[in-house]
Amino acid sequence: MLNVKALKLIGEQPEVLFVSGMMARTKENVAFLFTLALTVSVALECTSASDPDSSFAAARKEMVQKQIVARGITSERLLRVLNKVERHKFVDKGLRRLAYSDFPLPIEAGQTISQPYIVALMTDLLELKGDEKVLEIGTGSGYQAAILGELAAEVYTIEIIDTLAKNAEQRLKELGYKNITVRVGDGFQGWKEEAPFDCIIVTCAPAEIPQPLLDQLADSGRLVIPVGTDWQELILVRKNDGELTRTRIAPVRFVPMTGESEKHR
Repeated sequence: MLNVKALKLIGEQPEVLFVSGMMARTKENVAFLFTLALTVSVALECTSASDPDSSFAAARKEMVQKQIVARGITSERLLRVLNKVERHKFVDKGLRRLAYSDFPLPIEAGQTISQPYIVALMTDLLELKGDEKVLEIGTGSGYQAAILGELAAEVYTIEIIDTLAKNAEQRLKELGYKNITVRVGDGFQGWKEEAPFDCIIVTCAPAEIPQPLLDQLADSGRLVIPVGTDWQELILVRKNDGELTRTRIAPVRFVPMTGESEKHR
């Protein structure tokens, strides 16, 4: 949760824009976002002397009410999980007081952890009941995988950056997740050995939807993916009786998918 001084700091930065209240965009790159977040974090450290654990719990509760429920997410299962999973444990210690704020944050290797609302929205679109086998492309910090691990039976997550994958795997193990399998690899190709998947979620943006992911989606399955280069849209794909239907959800801004995907730009 941001206090008044922190909001003022952000408000003074003209480079930061919000697309449909979901994703922060910058004119420069993730380095600017890191500098901004670090500045706000320092302000918060200087103005708060409360107990960290109670502060994080209160911030998490407020995040769910003001950022998630207020924007129309009503799934009780998902809201309980968002209140449970400690998002601050998935970001750098210096940025933990910003973990429940309404914008993405930088993580290792020039990547980001998505804004809480976009995590909630994408997860909600999967309509998880608890018995699904889910594939995630782009493990990042592991936060999205943890949310999925609370809601689905099995989660398989692929990260192309070795250090991110190893750090996320260690973090998830330390937090007690036993139904999440992490692999280093190119998400464009999916995870053929474990297919089909009831749901697939992609947290990086290819120029077009990779065919292997469509092939590995089970019948009656759902795929949520940001698509595009300079301008991106969040797309929901449903497969029924082998037929695919695509629904445009919202404009978003994600880091680009790398690896094989770069050949298709």
